[in-house]
Amino acid sequence: MTMLSHAKARINNRLARLVGTTPFRLLNQKPMVSFTFDDVPKTAVTVGAEILKEYSSLGTFYVAGSLLDSPSPLWTAASGDDIVALHRDGHEIGCHTFSHRQTCDLDAAAMAAEIERNGRFLRSLDDTIRIENFAYPFGVAAVLRKSQLGTMFRSSRGIFPGVNSGKVDLQFLYAIPLISGQIDCDAIDRTYDEALRCNGWVVFYGHDVAASPSPYGCSPQLLRHALEAASRRNIQALTMSQALSSAGA
Repeated sequence: MTMLSHAKARINNRLARLVGTTPFRLLNQKPMVSFTFDDVPKTAVTVGAEILKEYSSLGTFYVAGSLLDSPSPLWTAASGDDIVALHRDGHEIGCHTFSHRQTCDLDAAAMAAEIERNGRFLRSLDDTIRIENFAYPFGVAAVLRKSQLGTMFRSSRGIFPGVNSGKVDLQFLYAIPLISGQIDCDAIDRTYDEALRCNGWVVFYGHDVAASPSPYGCSPQLLRHALEAASRRNIQALTMSQALSSAGA
């Protein structure tokens, strides 16, 4: 990403937080947590999903179709078969555009084409896959695309840190990095304690799950701690769609 593109992304993300909101008051009866994985590296499936299973939990995996089976300097990418396996195990498959382009670089027609292409691709893997939720590529939202996405998805998730509680913007949901270089066990515990105080919804996001994770992933130990700490506090782990339903959205 060039310096100009990075500056454009930062400005768009700040404006999107303030403008074009889709306000909704969460009506959940108790705190919730969702574990989300972007881009879907192979280890998010082979390690991450298996750890979720240990805790009888499900996650949301945001897929950009062009990244599957594609070489990456950061990790081995998941395959189409991996996505089908996740879906059939009950995990939620979300949309991350097809080509993984920033939404601030897309006009309305290009955005619609990205969504349609990704949906068509995912349905070609398994025609029972239904896409309800979106995550902004690179975490970058755009004011003009927020309202458009609001007509297509129940929610859109960014990477602005915070616990969702009370009145939220459904097209700019906050998320906490479950990334080994950005959070530790104590910070996870404090996040859950905040959720208990405000009856909030914690959304974690990450990528790979490995003993030596990429700069955007976490270790198995950190994921297990996040699940165990939620269990100790009776905070249920839900997919994005399940959490939205619990909140009345």
